[in-house]
Amino acid sequence: MLTFYRRRFARVYPLHLVTAGFALVMAVVFAPDTEQGLRPLAANLALVQSWVLEIPYFQGLNPVSWSLACEAFFYLCFPLLLWPLRRLGPRSARVVAGLALATVVAIPTVWDLGGVPDGTVWARDFFPLVRLPEFVLGIAVAELVRSGRWRGPGLTASLALAMGGYFLNYQADYAFRSVACTVVGFTCLIAAAAQADLKGEPSPWRGRLSVKLGEVSFAFYMVHILVIRTGEHLFGGHPKLPLWDGGLLVLAAAFSVSLALAWALHTWVEVPGRRLLLRRWRGTSAASRPAP
Repeated sequence: MLTFYRRRFARVYPLHLVTAGFALVMAVVFAPDTEQGLRPLAANLALVQSWVLEIPYFQGLNPVSWSLACEAFFYLCFPLLLWPLRRLGPRSARVVAGLALATVVAIPTVWDLGGVPDGTVWARDFFPLVRLPEFVLGIAVAELVRSGRWRGPGLTASLALAMGGYFLNYQADYAFRSVACTVVGFTCLIAAAAQADLKGEPSPWRGRLSVKLGEVSFAFYMVHILVIRTGEHLFGGHPKLPLWDGGLLVLAAAFSVSLALAWALHTWVEVPGRRLLLRRWRGTSAASRPAP
């Protein structure tokens, strides 16, 4: 279990630390008169910012890092969730997957009917406990795929479901819709892709370029908002350009800069940082073992 936690920390934290540093520099340069609180900074670095009901916390520094607080909580829970699920078997995994899916879809309705104040939108979108059912769903579906008991649609149908969820998301008008509308499609798509890999079936995500883009995707996620915020500072605000009158060019520029920075961060921060941490931990573990 300790090895699992070490590997996840080494996978996530070096990139989080560096991008948080970039975000702090940007805050000082772009808004020098804004006071930077030490507590939100400490919460961000400790990956607990999404547990606090204040915008300077869960949207502080690099805004996308709110999901890392959820991720850290999920990693903490993972062994405790996986062990009983494997002991109970595939039938229980189906039940857990169904209950988790129903919970994810039901959250918007419960939220609206409960009349929760708008000021607590953070809990619906960012609070780790609210996002936990999605993680449980992923664990249960992964167990079904691993045991050969997954009976979902294939890649083509799953991709159609995922795209349909995106369309439905833009038509819907209620809380948490982006998750509730897309969760079925993405669940099926990820499971179908994993099953195709296990069976050696054709898949568009096994090509060299697809694999490389997947490897840099975390760095892209961590840096893209910082690129957008820099662009907004240069433009003096968020430009509302027509798509064919400069909008497409700005979009392409933001994407290209984000991808280039993500590639550099993956190559020179994420991979070396992970290797360095794991090498040191392996060395420490080996030194602590008694001699034969």
